[in-house]
Amino acid sequence: MNTDVENLFKDKVIGHPAGLFVLFFTEMWERFSFYGMRILLVLFLTAPFASENPGWEWPREHALALIGTYASLLYLTPIIGGWIADKITGYRMAVVIGCVVMTLGHASMALETTASFYLGLALLIIGTGFFKPNITSIISEMYKGKEAKKDGAYTIFYMGVNAGAFFGMMLCGYLAENFGWSWGFGLAGIFMLLGMLQFWLAGPLFGSIGAKPSKTYEVELPQNINEESPAEYQEAQIDAKLNPFTLFDKVLIALSTVGGLLYLFNDPLEKIGGTNLLPFEAGGLSGSNVVVLGALVLFLILLVTRIARYIPIVRDRIIAVSIFGLFTVFFFAFFEQSLGSMTLFARDYTDRELVGSSATIFKIVDALLTTVPLIIITWVLYLLAKKTFNRIGASNIILSIAFVGIWGLVIYRLYDKFVNPTLEIDATWFGILNSFFIISLAPFFSKWWESKYNPSAAMKYGLGLILLGLGFAILSYGASDIPSGAKTASVSIVFLILAYLFHTMGELCLSPVGLSYLSKLVPARMIGFMFGVWYLAIAVGQKAAGTMGGMIDKISEQYSLGTFFLIFTLIPIGVGLISILLNPVLKRLMHGVR
Repeated sequence: MNTDVENLFKDKVIGHPAGLFVLFFTEMWERFSFYGMRILLVLFLTAPFASENPGWEWPREHALALIGTYASLLYLTPIIGGWIADKITGYRMAVVIGCVVMTLGHASMALETTASFYLGLALLIIGTGFFKPNITSIISEMYKGKEAKKDGAYTIFYMGVNAGAFFGMMLCGYLAENFGWSWGFGLAGIFMLLGMLQFWLAGPLFGSIGAKPSKTYEVELPQNINEESPAEYQEAQIDAKLNPFTLFDKVLIALSTVGGLLYLFNDPLEKIGGTNLLPFEAGGLSGSNVVVLGALVLFLILLVTRIARYIPIVRDRIIAVSIFGLFTVFFFAFFEQSLGSMTLFARDYTDRELVGSSATIFKIVDALLTTVPLIIITWVLYLLAKKTFNRIGASNIILSIAFVGIWGLVIYRLYDKFVNPTLEIDATWFGILNSFFIISLAPFFSKWWESKYNPSAAMKYGLGLILLGLGFAILSYGASDIPSGAKTASVSIVFLILAYLFHTMGELCLSPVGLSYLSKLVPARMIGFMFGVWYLAIAVGQKAAGTMGGMIDKISEQYSLGTFFLIFTLIPIGVGLISILLNPVLKRLMHGVR
């Protein structure tokens, strides 16, 4: 029996160990800084020089090319960061390293020089690689032997993610848009630093949990282990162990990785700086496209050859995971428009000025949206301090200082809004809707998945993609009267709010499902590789989101903005229908896993 795990469960807050809420607040401040900074990127890079809040006045295509590469790398470095924590640092030290590096990244971006800006992005990418995979690994280690409570723990933790994103986008966005970009970038760094300090000072609470490199990989057993014959299951496990990575596999991994990274870096370098790392053409394709297509082909060869070496049941299940991975690429390529083209739509094409009763109603709703969640989270902080102050008092004090800061900013922001008879909604405000809708709707979707009406995986993916497309259909309709080439318009905020609602429902259908099925379908020997593939799928989707979002000017000038969003309507709905049609095939490939 793990004594440190048992000790953690002695001090409970809302039925869970107090250590979970230390992680909750650490993740909350990290997401605060991450989303608070990220939503500013496209606005800062594209803001005109000659304005009250001058930016760099980049073309939208250039800004989104850089953001796409940045977002993509954020999902690749965790593969390395997780390996380093497993082999060298341990999970807790990796989290601290990640927080320190990200704090330096935010501080660097606040300087607003070209060199410091790029340095800041690089530090954030590296820091995220250390932080992202390892804080969740601590939770997994905390709940060893108590797996029945793990789902609830991750649900609470996920609330921390959304609370941080909510307040980060709201407050960093408010300061950046009203006082200057450096204020927004700087605020993100301050709360990242406070989050690191409260986590580091809470170390005694965890004992040896997360302190030493893990020697083994823990893998969830297939859900239908009792539905297979013992001989069949044993054969699958033996087959998994006898399928090591060959030299050929490793060469393909290396070549496809180099090719993919060359494309990721070359795309913004070529568009923004005019520097082409791949100055050649072949078959009418640019060097950049040749390299990325070559990397894709090599990776597919790797995937196919590895899958072919497994027994039929294992092979079928990995094929199913791969198909879901392809659907994941499509989903994130469109969903991540929220921090790109949709933020630009909020700033340039949405009527954000409210007067009279409309302004009053919005102020009241905004005040409730802001203060009610903050009151609840502050109450959780009180419960945590009550249980742990004697053991980690310094950590509680740092956390309290952070909350005093949050309350001060929230009160100042609300006062600023209420004293003005007219109101202009910040463009970044719309970004908080995703977090708000997730917190509001997650219990409903959770009940749905637990009921007898729980859809199959393919149906969930199809429904998620269709809902995503319907959100863009609403935007397309709202933008239908905007003439070709228009740089500004005054579309009602209702269209953007409804789009975020549908997109969030789509996310709740699809996003939490993927990793769950991966852990159930993939054999132990291939779990690390397939988790890497999964993050790669999201990374590809992130880059595709930047590339497609960057076409907003070209398509809106040649056709219309309504047409731009119509494209984003038809493709997800089409892919969603394909997922639904493939439902019988995917069920057979999954061999009973639900």
